[in-house]
Amino acid sequence: MERASQVIPKSQHQGTPVYLGATAGMRLLRMENEQLADKVLSVVTKSLNNYHFDFHGARIITGQEEGAYGWITINYLLGKFTQKLSWLNLKPNGGNSQGTYGALDLGGASTQITFVPQNERIESPSNALHFRLYGKDYSVYTHSFLCYGKDQALRQKLAKDIQGTNGILRDPCFHPGYEIVMNVSELYSGPCTKKFEMTLPFDQFQIQGTGNYQQCHESILELFNTSYCPYSHCSFNGIFLPPLHGDFGAFSAYYYVMEFLNFTSEETPTQEKVIDSMEKFCSQPWKELKTYFGDVKEKYLSEYCFSGAYILSLLLNGYHFTADSWKNIHFMGKIHSSSVGWTLGYMLNLTNMIPAEEPLSTPLSHSTYVFLMVLFSLILVAVAIIGLFIFHKPSYFWKDMV
Repeated sequence: MERASQVIPKSQHQGTPVYLGATAGMRLLRMENEQLADKVLSVVTKSLNNYHFDFHGARIITGQEEGAYGWITINYLLGKFTQKLSWLNLKPNGGNSQGTYGALDLGGASTQITFVPQNERIESPSNALHFRLYGKDYSVYTHSFLCYGKDQALRQKLAKDIQGTNGILRDPCFHPGYEIVMNVSELYSGPCTKKFEMTLPFDQFQIQGTGNYQQCHESILELFNTSYCPYSHCSFNGIFLPPLHGDFGAFSAYYYVMEFLNFTSEETPTQEKVIDSMEKFCSQPWKELKTYFGDVKEKYLSEYCFSGAYILSLLLNGYHFTADSWKNIHFMGKIHSSSVGWTLGYMLNLTNMIPAEEPLSTPLSHSTYVFLMVLFSLILVAVAIIGLFIFHKPSYFWKDMV
């Protein structure tokens, strides 16, 4: 806000709207302690009201909204809601649902998948959204998996894996030589690990990394219940998922993790190449890794093996991307210098910057625009010449006219 106060002219502060939306971290806090969540929002609201912007309040958005806003952001930045802009941006577009991108968002506490199915019938009404943008209707599927962001997924895996141990967990998702001691009470704090909570004969446990990607992958798969499905198609945990269709933009932690692992330098590396690279990365000794990535915080560095394995498990086994459909995933950090995420879609929705109907006037093509500009210029020249001729006539000319 301090930066915004400096960049935006002071005369425009009161006319500048400010919106604040909180996501999965606050959704979890609200589940655990609603009064505390309300207090956090109250404190934030009070702080933002100290600035002289047009503050519209703070709220916790739903997982469905978060997925939808990410989908809006990607397709807005890619120009999917409007035709490809022609010369001078004079030609807006009627959107094409066949051309929209799906959105894959991965945070620390939740993950979302949103796209327009090829068959518009969505069997689960709670997963259906309907938009009318630029005169076109979109039937969108979306679902948000709370507790399946990368950080909470790791907590779930650890809470599951320490059961039946003697306080020492040899974990394949951490590098060989990596060791850390954790408190059991901290691991079981929060809604995401409650289902694993049990009385253990120790208060602390030690993680000892073994660095094996395949074993890590198998351990992660135990977080996904794929045996139960009350619909024609499911992702996991009995959640309806239509057959995947079209291209997908994967952003937020999807992009940050894959960028660190050097999987974003080419369009889309093959599934086999990514798995092979992950096997090599996870098996690297922790001591060597720390030396090579000395500028990266140890907490983040230690979790990249798990995060990479989790992303692959989620996409391939949770959402059922195949070797062919994997090629349709594009890891995105920015589009046209704008960051990809739910926030832009949130702002566009709240400010009504995407119209429901297409503009009534027919846009001009380049050739028509040039022709009209030339014609208008010639008319102006003709009017100027006539004006000069009339106003420079001698006085007897005006007498004759009278």
